[in-house]
Amino acid sequence: MDWGTIIFGVLALASVVLIIQAILQMRVPIEDEDDDQPALATPAQAKGDAGADQDARGEEPEEPAPKPEQQPEPEGSKKKDRKKVDSAEEQRRLSKGLAKTRGGFIAKLGSLFRGKRELDAKMLDEVEEILFTADIGVHTSQELLDNIRKELGKQELNSPEAIWGHIKQRSAEILDQPGAGALSVKGKIKPFVILVIGVNGTGKTTTIGKLAARFRDEGHKVLLAAADTFRAAAVDQLQIWGDRAGAEVVSGKEGADPSSVIVDALKRAKELDVDVVLADTAGRLHTKADLMDELQKVGRSISKWVEGAPHETVLVLDSTMGQNAIAQARLFKEAMDISGIILTKLDGTAKGGVVLGICHELQLPVRYIGIGEQVDDLRAFEPRAFVEALYEDADADGGQG
Repeated sequence: MDWGTIIFGVLALASVVLIIQAILQMRVPIEDEDDDQPALATPAQAKGDAGADQDARGEEPEEPAPKPEQQPEPEGSKKKDRKKVDSAEEQRRLSKGLAKTRGGFIAKLGSLFRGKRELDAKMLDEVEEILFTADIGVHTSQELLDNIRKELGKQELNSPEAIWGHIKQRSAEILDQPGAGALSVKGKIKPFVILVIGVNGTGKTTTIGKLAARFRDEGHKVLLAAADTFRAAAVDQLQIWGDRAGAEVVSGKEGADPSSVIVDALKRAKELDVDVVLADTAGRLHTKADLMDELQKVGRSISKWVEGAPHETVLVLDSTMGQNAIAQARLFKEAMDISGIILTKLDGTAKGGVVLGICHELQLPVRYIGIGEQVDDLRAFEPRAFVEALYEDADADGGQG
């Protein structure tokens, strides 16, 4: 290769390099002209740039505006909302528990009234028949009918819908006896003695166990007296409930004197500083007279050991007994100073209307009702809530076409 060829190659290579440099220099201003919009800065970069500008002007950097604080929901509002939810759920459970009771005379009246717009004499006769064959009792049925006839001439009581409203209102008045609702032992004498009476099979012992659990949940110290000594299974059953509720059970030998068992329980209650004593009692003896005599003896024994005791005497009735439950209540009331009723097994019968007869004829308040097997299915009786649940389907169907 001669020198001429070498020199020509070097010059050609140099020319290429110069051309590339020129092109690169031309591209920079072209890119600047096309990039009209500034690149988006990150929040950190933007904050840094703004701070630098403020520092250059000698200004204090502005503090970022505080984010609006989320206002906490008022505690009272939360409690109200929870109460609304709890109340609605409780009413739903009560309504469900009274489904079979609604299947009694209320369902029959609902069937009679359904689709009717006016009330005539024939329909009133049918109302009378339904009420008198119901389990609310003869006297209560008569009172409701007399009231309906008395008001029938008024314009507002010429339709089945108005009759429903009238029966519902009168039912609420009958059930709203003084003392209705939960027993209160707070601030009362210690021990507060509750004597629980009733025949065997009503759910008396189970009810005592559920009451013990309720009082325990309310923060009270509870003791149980197993004074149904004539039924061995009653003591064992009460012991099981006592274990569940964390309550000591005082019992005696089978066939022991019930009064002595309760006295022993009261002595033990004072030693342990117990708040509430729940005393089970005999539910069956050879004759009714023997049973009533035994209960009266128990009452006298208790009063000697604790002032004013028994402070409550609660009668447990099985709602499935219908009008027989009214007869039982009348018998016990003749022997004992009953302060309230506990009506059990309402979820399993169409005869729950008996509660109207008990309250109307005997003027006794209902303390609790049983609508299921669980502990919290023993509910404090609320007359208005009970009536709303009892006539629930009637409100939907009565007087409507």
